[in-house]
Amino acid sequence: MTPIPSALDIASDLIRMDTRNPPGREVECAHYLGDMLAGAGLEVSYHDFAPGRTSLVAVLRGEDSGEAGKKKPLCFGGHIDVVPLGAKEWSVDPFGAEIADGRLYGRGSTDMKSGVAAFVHAAMKLAADEKPGNADIVLAICAGEETGCEGSSHLGKVGALGEMGAVVIAEPTANYPILGHKGALWLRVETEGVTAHGSMPERGVNAIYRAARAVTKLEDFDFNAKPHGLLGRATLNVGTIEGGQNLNSVPDRAAFTVDIRTLPGQDHDGIVSGLEGYLGSESRIARIIDVGGVHTPHAHPWIQEVWRLMEPVLGESIEPRGAPYFTDASALTPACGGPPTVILGPGKMHMAHQTDEYCPVAHIVQAAEAYEVLARRWRAC
Repeated sequence: MTPIPSALDIASDLIRMDTRNPPGREVECAHYLGDMLAGAGLEVSYHDFAPGRTSLVAVLRGEDSGEAGKKKPLCFGGHIDVVPLGAKEWSVDPFGAEIADGRLYGRGSTDMKSGVAAFVHAAMKLAADEKPGNADIVLAICAGEETGCEGSSHLGKVGALGEMGAVVIAEPTANYPILGHKGALWLRVETEGVTAHGSMPERGVNAIYRAARAVTKLEDFDFNAKPHGLLGRATLNVGTIEGGQNLNSVPDRAAFTVDIRTLPGQDHDGIVSGLEGYLGSESRIARIIDVGGVHTPHAHPWIQEVWRLMEPVLGESIEPRGAPYFTDASALTPACGGPPTVILGPGKMHMAHQTDEYCPVAHIVQAAEAYEVLARRWRAC
């Protein structure tokens, strides 16, 4: 029998593959994992939402007790694209997977190739069992999360997943179980005008003035939404603004971007419609990213089971927490029928997207062990 590579070894191999998004190019990374999982006995399928933008779904089958009596699968989800390196120079090779002082360095070590490696390792260990459990284990390994959950959304559109009993998203939480996160609605607002010579502005219509009026109005925009008990209020921020081509002309085009963080269940179509009415006909709104929030109440029995497992591992009592970032749960959880979802993975949140990104090796080992226990318990019931 071929030895199962450690979660650390798998994570190191993934980091050495450059999957910066844009452009992504996750295909090599996806097939590396798919070949490994297929060799361990899992059923693997690949799903491209664009050339070279490859996600995969791997299924470890449980015993077939008939569709009526079979327990729904447990799904582990994560992404294999990473963000660009940034302008600041790294002190280590960002794709070298260097290990020093108990840390695995490299782009994606925290966000989130270590988490993917940990659940791949756990699935391969389960696949080596002589007797399969009573439920399937599904791995959804996605491309394109960093630019709006494109890969996971595609998996939902093509029906690659089906209903699940629960979902674990392996994003970095220092292995602390997180119950949910806000959604993201990123918009581009454009205004048009009429160009004219800068010495005769009365002959033109200034698009920057129109954009400025819209931006000022957004300071007072009210979502009319009750704050969420765990995630707080919906928020809005104008992040960039641009307009004009030269100093001595009246600009006939301007644009700005809006970052809205929404609450689970909040109607994004309603928000856009409300903004269109609020800003008026001078503004045109286009969506850049549109992903919903997720939240599972802490009283849910499976969440309580996860807490009971992780409290002795972490050495502390667990309390309800939310994540500041969005995850593939925005697409995976609805595609899986809305099951309970927990975000739990190796790495410290603040290290995501950082120069000299690293993940503590101990987190990776701990996550792999926790995923294996969660999966074994799920299959045993």
